[in-house]
Amino acid sequence: MYKFFAFLSRMKHIKRWSLMRSVREENIMEHSQQVAVIAHALALLSNKYFGGNVNVEKTVLLAQYHETGEVITGDLPTPIKYFNPEIRDAYKDLEKNACVKILDMLPEDLREDYREYVIQNESAEERRLVKFADRLAAYLKCVEEIKAGNSEFKKAKATIEKELKGARRPEVDYFLKEFAPAFELTLDELD
Repeated sequence: MYKFFAFLSRMKHIKRWSLMRSVREENIMEHSQQVAVIAHALALLSNKYFGGNVNVEKTVLLAQYHETGEVITGDLPTPIKYFNPEIRDAYKDLEKNACVKILDMLPEDLREDYREYVIQNESAEERRLVKFADRLAAYLKCVEEIKAGNSEFKKAKATIEKELKGARRPEVDYFLKEFAPAFELTLDELD
């Protein structure tokens, strides 16, 4: 069992945004924590304001483990990952195999308890919220980089913002309108 957790601790060493120069480097562990916080907000917004019926705790756990496969595969930049259907499908298979390998490090009687979080069902509503949370985290990374003077993220920000607004998800729209603008403020402006 120690191997499972030791493997997951490697998330703090795997950098994100490998194709773009970042003012502040981000690792998968930090990214996963941010996605979990955003997913939690989206699930609450969905349930409280928009008639949703998602399991909030499950959403958070799915978010926390959503990059598990990257402990083995590393991060493949989005433009490459989705360049064409063959690459996308091959990478999804590679990630799933990596997740199975990591899951197999657990004692057999615990594997089923982790399986739904490590090997995720793409069709579950909670998983869809995690995907939106992941895109919102990417959007906020762009905001952070641009705020720090890194114009390399301008195109990515515009692309992701258009994608998020085009999704027509009320909880995502709410997050963008009510929460995202605060990420452009300084600490003094937040006070």
